[in-house]
Amino acid sequence: MQHCTFLPLTTDAAARLCRSTTGERHGRARVVRHRAAEVETAAAHCWTALLAGCDAAGRWELRPRLRSLSEATSLYAGTRWWFTDGSVHRRRVAGAQTSIEDAIADGDGGEFARAFIGYDHAMASAVVCAASTTRQRSRA
Repeated sequence: MQHCTFLPLTTDAAARLCRSTTGERHGRARVVRHRAAEVETAAAHCWTALLAGCDAAGRWELRPRLRSLSEATSLYAGTRWWFTDGSVHRRRVAGAQTSIEDAIADGDGGEFARAFIGYDHAMASAVVCAASTTRQRSRA
């Protein structure tokens, strides 16, 4: 059986950050990568429960993990960026997260898969753009 991957873009972006940052930024990048791994695990459990059509505990473990990843990303990006220049990314992440939560509540595996594609793209974009902004500020 093949392993499902729910956050390939986000995981790759976080891994690249871990390789290219130092100091406090490196520590924050590692937290983003760790939280992404937690989301991967929780998403796999949720996906399994959705496919099985059951109400197992794994189905409900994902929501707090998604929030933890968003929090880690906001700390990596910096609160000021996350709520100003990065607000478009924050809103995209929040919207995609809501779509995932709706799919879980509805028990809809297809909607869950589509919502996760959007979430991964939104989260990876936020991580990459926050990193780009940080590099530009450090060069100035």
